[in-house]
Amino acid sequence: MSLRFRLNLAAVRSPTLLLPRSILSSSLVSTIVRTSTRNISTLLQPFPLPHNTAHKLPTITKRTLGTTTPTMATSNKITNWVDPNDKTGEFKRQVSSFRSFISCSDPSSPFPAEKGRYHLYVSYACPWATRALIVRKFKGLEDIISFSSVHWHMGELGWRFPTADEGKEGGDAAGDQVVPDPVAGKQYMREVYFGVDPEYKARFTVPVLFDKKEGRIVNNESSEIVRMLGTEFNAIVEDAKARELDLYPEDLRAEIDEVNEWVYHDINNGVYKSGFATTQEAYERNVTKLFEGLDKVEKHLKEVQEKGKGEYWFGERLTEVDVRLFPTIIRFDPVYVQHFKCNLRDIRSEYPAIHRWMRNLYWNVPAFRETTNFLHIKKHYTCSHPQINPKGITPLGPVPDILPLEEEVEAVKAAKN
Repeated sequence: MSLRFRLNLAAVRSPTLLLPRSILSSSLVSTIVRTSTRNISTLLQPFPLPHNTAHKLPTITKRTLGTTTPTMATSNKITNWVDPNDKTGEFKRQVSSFRSFISCSDPSSPFPAEKGRYHLYVSYACPWATRALIVRKFKGLEDIISFSSVHWHMGELGWRFPTADEGKEGGDAAGDQVVPDPVAGKQYMREVYFGVDPEYKARFTVPVLFDKKEGRIVNNESSEIVRMLGTEFNAIVEDAKARELDLYPEDLRAEIDEVNEWVYHDINNGVYKSGFATTQEAYERNVTKLFEGLDKVEKHLKEVQEKGKGEYWFGERLTEVDVRLFPTIIRFDPVYVQHFKCNLRDIRSEYPAIHRWMRNLYWNVPAFRETTNFLHIKKHYTCSHPQINPKGITPLGPVPDILPLEEEVEAVKAAKN
């Protein structure tokens, strides 16, 4: 038989093997059944080439997966951002599955705050992961919580870890700590998930806060990871300034919660609901709501800036609101305008207050600039969504990715004259 097969991890939950009719009676079937472990189902079918063959996914072997082959239903295909059977065309973000909490005050907590115990898996491309990385820097946790970034490409098997050369300067995924998995030597983030829960059936998202001591995922919800990193390690942070920084101060909590709520729905997730929409109605509804949200942000920041009392959402006080909004805004012109069709307006020419706020954070606050990697951002979106950009062509513009503080685009210069 000349037809070759590779293991497809997007397998069905049923123990029945799906094989071409021509080989159902062959010895291959009995061989597969004999060698399967722990009764985990395996689906064999011709394996499709990755979208971008220049970034071919490493071969999955029994060695790299351990002794089991976890499976997912084919209806849960990673690249199906909208359920093909959902006639509304709406993108619906999944609820995070791992929701434990690190505690510095509860002695009975299974996850105490300890130096060197936890690892943060991120993607520089992902805005949700970037917010956690920003807080890690702000809170002086570089020597307390290790981190690493996956490769920017997401294929049929989800996020993959880079090779040693890909993350180096000059590599196609260059960046700080863009390295092979330093914790368990896995090839894919899915293996990290399945190593903790072999029956896991949702998406393999980042960020992931991982307990290296117990081999468990603590949490994969970015908002909760941000909160943990911002508060629960204060007792062991050596830098006094970092320790005292409170991104969720008690006197502003009600306002922060209120802003975070509508910013999440209308803007953070709004760009995805616009870009992944599969009907015109869903797209128009969500992109309209997105720009209503941006207009609201512009109005607020303009009022703050005109008072001359600071450059953050709350004037002189940096909070979670700035941390959670920035990763979306910094990606807006380079990616969301063209790739997600969020093109009613751009930031640099039509939102002067947002533009000023964003550039101040990027150029004047190192934690924001040092966690922004435009290579990963632009390549991920344009090469990982074949349903949106089938040829994987990455636009050269805008140039530059972000303007210097005092420079403006020609349209803005002309408007001021």
